[in-house]
Amino acid sequence: MVQIPKQSAPPSSAQRPVPTSADVARLAGVSRATVSYVLNNTSAVRISEPTRRRVHEAAKELGYVPHAAARSLRAGHSRMVLMPAPSVPVGPLYSQFFNELQWALGRLDYTVVQYGSVGLQGDEAARAWAELRPVAVLVPGSGLGPEGVGVLKRSGARAVVTMGPERVEGAHALLMDHERVGHCAGAHLVARRRRRIGVVVPQEAGLEIFSKPRLEGVRRALRGTDASVTELPLAYEEVAANRLAASWRSLDLDAVFAYNDEYAMLLTRALQDEGIGIPDETAVIGADDLMLGRLLRPRLSTVHIELPSGRDLAELVDRAVREPGAAPETHEVLGARVVHRESS
Repeated sequence: MVQIPKQSAPPSSAQRPVPTSADVARLAGVSRATVSYVLNNTSAVRISEPTRRRVHEAAKELGYVPHAAARSLRAGHSRMVLMPAPSVPVGPLYSQFFNELQWALGRLDYTVVQYGSVGLQGDEAARAWAELRPVAVLVPGSGLGPEGVGVLKRSGARAVVTMGPERVEGAHALLMDHERVGHCAGAHLVARRRRRIGVVVPQEAGLEIFSKPRLEGVRRALRGTDASVTELPLAYEEVAANRLAASWRSLDLDAVFAYNDEYAMLLTRALQDEGIGIPDETAVIGADDLMLGRLLRPRLSTVHIELPSGRDLAELVDRAVREPGAAPETHEVLGARVVHRESS
C-alpha cells in the first residue's frame, strides 16, 4: 500500500478578506444592484454590454463569486438540483445520459450536486438529501417511497423526479421498463431459430432492478414457442466467465442474452478461449450498443437503448420548480430495438 508522506504545515499567513459585491461595484464604478443583475444573469433589467464587461472583469480580478446561499434567501428557494450517486455500477450509456442532463440543467442556471449516500437506502436516504435543502431531487433506481417524497417536499424541494420501473406517489416519474430490453433480445434469438437460450444474471448487488425485468422479458418473448430459458448467474470477473465457459457444452445452450454489452464481451472472450464458435455454436447478444461491441470479432449484436433526452428532463425539472402545485407527470421513456450484427 502506498502511503502519503507527512509534511510539516507551511508557515501561516494572514488570510485575505473575502471580496464582496461592494468591492466589485467600487472597482467597476457601478452600483451593487448592477453587480447583482449582471452576475445573476437577470434578464428583467437591461444593462449595456460595456457595463457587463466591466463587472465581469472586476469580479475576475478580485476573485469574487456570488454567494449561493444569499441568492437562495432572496429567491425563496435554492437552485440546487441533487442527484444521488447510483448505488450500483452504471455503464457508459448512463454516464453519458447524466452528463448531458447536468449540462442542460446548468444552462437553466441550476447547480447540480451529486450526493454519495453510501449505506443509506430509500426514505432514510431522503432525510439525508433533505438536509441540503435542494430545490429538486432526481432519484435513479427504486427504493424511495411516498414518505421520502413527503420529507423532501417539506424541506423545500419543489420537484422530486424518480427514474425507475414504477411511479411513486407524489413524485414525477420517468418509467424505465427494462422488460422491453429482454423481450427484444429474446424475440431476436427466437427469430434466428435459437431454442436453448441462456440469460446472464449479474451477481453484483443492486443490478437485480435491471436484470430481473430483462430476464422476465426474455421469458415473455419465448411464451408460446418451444424455446427454453436457462438462468446463468455471473460475476463480472474473468475467473467467473472462464468457469462458466468451461461448462458451456454441458449446458447445451445455442444462444445467450448476456444482460448488457460489457457482460457479453466478457463471456464472448471466455467462450472463444474454450473453442466455442460464435455464432455457429452459440449466438450472443448484449444491450446498450457500446462502441466496443462493434470492435469485437465477431461484431456484437445488441439491444440499442434509447434514454430520455437530458434536455427534456431538465425542462421537466424547471417546469416543476416553477409550478410546484402542478400534478405529477408520468412518462414512459425507455425505448429499445435490436441491432443485428455477426455474433447472432
